Amino acid sequence: MERYLGSFFTKSSGSRTKRSRSESSSTDLFQDKQNECATPSSQNKPTVEGPPDLCFPDPSKRLPIMSFAKNAQEREMIRRIYLTNGPCQSKFDNFPQSFIGSIRCIRYLIRQGLAFWGYDETDASMNNENFVELVKFLYESNEEVDTLSLNNAPENLKMIAPSIQKDITNVVASLVTRAIISDIGDNFFSILVDEACDISIKEHMTIVLRYVNCNGDIIERFLGLVHVSDTTATSLKETIELIFAKNGLSLTKIRGQGYDGSSNMSGQFSGLKSLILVENNSAYYVHCFAHQLQLALVACAKKVYALTDFFNFILLVCNAIGASCKRADILREKQLEELVKSIASDDVQSGRNLNQEMSLSRPGDTRWSSHYRSLVSFYTLFDRVLDVLEIIKDDTTLMHAKRSEASDLMIRMETFEFVLLLNLMIKVLAITDELSLALQRKDQDIVNAMTLVKVSKVLLLQMRDNGWDNLFQETSEFCIKHDINIPDMESVLALQGRTKRRGPVTHLHHFKVDIFYAVIDTQFQELNDRFSEVSSNLLECMACLNPCNSFSEFDKNKLCKFAGYYPSDFDLIDLVMLEYQLDTYIVDVQSDPNFLNLQGIADLAKRMVEKKKHIVYPLVYLLVKLALTLPVATASVERAFSAMKYIKNALRNQMGDEWLNDCLVPYIEKDVFDSIDNKTIMMEFQKLRPRRMTL
Repeated sequence: MERYLGSFFTKSSGSRTKRSRSESSSTDLFQDKQNECATPSSQNKPTVEGPPDLCFPDPSKRLPIMSFAKNAQEREMIRRIYLTNGPCQSKFDNFPQSFIGSIRCIRYLIRQGLAFWGYDETDASMNNENFVELVKFLYESNEEVDTLSLNNAPENLKMIAPSIQKDITNVVASLVTRAIISDIGDNFFSILVDEACDISIKEHMTIVLRYVNCNGDIIERFLGLVHVSDTTATSLKETIELIFAKNGLSLTKIRGQGYDGSSNMSGQFSGLKSLILVENNSAYYVHCFAHQLQLALVACAKKVYALTDFFNFILLVCNAIGASCKRADILREKQLEELVKSIASDDVQSGRNLNQEMSLSRPGDTRWSSHYRSLVSFYTLFDRVLDVLEIIKDDTTLMHAKRSEASDLMIRMETFEFVLLLNLMIKVLAITDELSLALQRKDQDIVNAMTLVKVSKVLLLQMRDNGWDNLFQETSEFCIKHDINIPDMESVLALQGRTKRRGPVTHLHHFKVDIFYAVIDTQFQELNDRFSEVSSNLLECMACLNPCNSFSEFDKNKLCKFAGYYPSDFDLIDLVMLEYQLDTYIVDVQSDPNFLNLQGIADLAKRMVEKKKHIVYPLVYLLVKLALTLPVATASVERAFSAMKYIKNALRNQMGDEWLNDCLVPYIEKDVFDSIDNKTIMMEFQKLRPRRMTL
C-alpha cells in the first residue's frame, strides 16, 4: 500500500505548504499524474500499478478510502496526503467543445431577449423552457456533441445550472462594456441619463455615452442600468461616480450632458447638471430637443381652447371604441368589408405589406409623435368609426348613458369645425413629426438639429401665409364626400355665453382667425420659447463649422471663441496655434473638391478622417469632435427603457438588478456583442473563480 501511495502522491522538491484549491496551485508532479490519467485513452482505466480506484483522477470514480485501507494508520496517512496535495481534478480535452454549445445557446437567448428558465427545470419536466430545451435541440442534432452532454456527461459537467448561465451572461456583459470603454479610449464624451420604473415598480437609472470614434462617426453606447432608491440629484451623481469608477471613467472627461427637463436633472442650483458643472465646467447641458418638441405641442394644445377640446374628444372616441373587445372587432370587420369593396372596384392597390389592419391609437403627452399617429389613424378610419358609434347608439342592450354618449360623439364628428381641426393638426404635426424623427437619430449633430428647427419654423410661417385656401378646400372636399354640412362662411356664427359681447363673428373669421391663425401662432411661439438654446453663444460659434455651401458660415473669431469655452482642451498656446491653423484649414478645404456637397459637421468629421486632414489640422478636428459630442436628444435612453420593458416583463418580474443589467447590455449593443468570439467568453469565464476544469 505504501509503495502505491508513494508512486502516486510523490511530492515535488520544496517546502510542504498548504496548497490552494485552484488548479494553478497543484503540485507539479501531481498535475503531471492528472494529465497522464486524463488522456482520452485512459479516462476509463488506471495507468499506474496499484489499487485501481485510487488512480482515477475523477474522485467520483474512486472507491472510498475505508474500502481498501487496512487500518486506521493507513487511512490517516492517505487522508493527510490528500489534504496536503490539494484537489485532484481531471482535465477533459472534450470539455471546451461541450461548453461552447452552452455558450451558443446563451448567446441566442441573450440576443433575442428571451427568458432562460422555466417554472420546472427538473429532468422529469415536459417543458424545461428555453435554455435547457435549446441545449437539448443543439446536442440532439449533433451526435458528436451529444455524447459529451446532459445525460451522457458527468453530473458536475453538464454546464446547465442557473449559476453557470448567470456567470456566462455576466462575462458577456463585462466584455461588451469593456469593448465600449476601449473604443472610447482617452477621448472625451457626453453623458445621457434618465429614469424609469420597471414592471416591479423599481426605479432605474440608465446611462448612455455619446462620443466620436476613431473613424469620425458619432456613437451612442449603453453603459448600464442601475437601480436607484433615491432620485435626488446628489444620489444620482454618486451613482454615476460609482459606475464611472467601476469602468475606469472620469467626470473630467464629460463634455456634454443631456437630460429631460425634470428639476432633479436640470435644476439651476441643485440639479444633476449643476453638480457636475461644479466639478467640470466644460460639461455643458443641452435639454433634449425631442422632449422640448413634445412639450411645445402639449403646451400649444393647452393654450388654444379649440385644441384642448379637440384632443379630449379624440381621447373619448378612442376610449369608447378601444375599451371594448367587441367594438374593436366590429371596427376590424368594417375595415375588412371596406377593403374587399375597394379591391373589387380597383380603388386600392393590393400587394405585400399593403392595406394593413389599423386601430385607433391614443395620444399621450409623454409619447413622442403619438398625437400625429393618433390623428392619422382617426382620419383614415373616419367612416368606420362612425359606423361603430352608430352600432353602439342602436344597441338596445346597452345602458342609455352609453348610447347617448355615442350619439353625442357622432354629432360632434359630423361637423365642419371638427374636420377642419383634424386636417389642420395633421398638417402642423406632419411638420414637427419629421423634425422629431430627425432629432432621434443617433448620429444627429446639434448644428444640424438647429437647422431643422429653423426649417420647421419657416414651414409653419409659409403655412400661415399661404395655407388657408388649400386647407379650406381639402376640408370642404372631405365634408362633401362624407355628407357633412358646410356652413355659409359669410353667415354670423351663433355664439353662446359671455362671448356674445365680442359682437357678430362670421364663420370665416372664426375658422380662419380663432382656429387657423391661433394654432399656428401658438405653435410657432412655443418653438421659439422651448428652443432658446438655438440663440446661445456656444451654439452660434459651433455653427461656424458647418461645411454647407462651401463653408459659407465660417468665422475664425467665433471658432476661437468656441475653443475658449473648453479650457481643459485648449490652453493659451493651443489658442494661438488654432488661429493660424484655421487660416490654412479654410483655404485648403474650400479648394479641395472632396469637401464639396457635405451635409453637416458629421460628414465633415468622416471626410477629415478619410482624407487624413485630422492629422494635418488636429486642433480644428478637436473643435469638430467637441461639436459632435454635444447631445441632441435622449432617444437612446428611451430605447434602453423600451428594451428593459421587453426583457423584464410580467413573466420575468423577479429579475435581480445585476441580472437585468447583464441581459440588457449585450441585447442593446448587439453589434459589439457579435464581435466577441466564444473563445474569449470561455477564457473570461474561467477567470471568474477557481474551476474544476481548465478551459
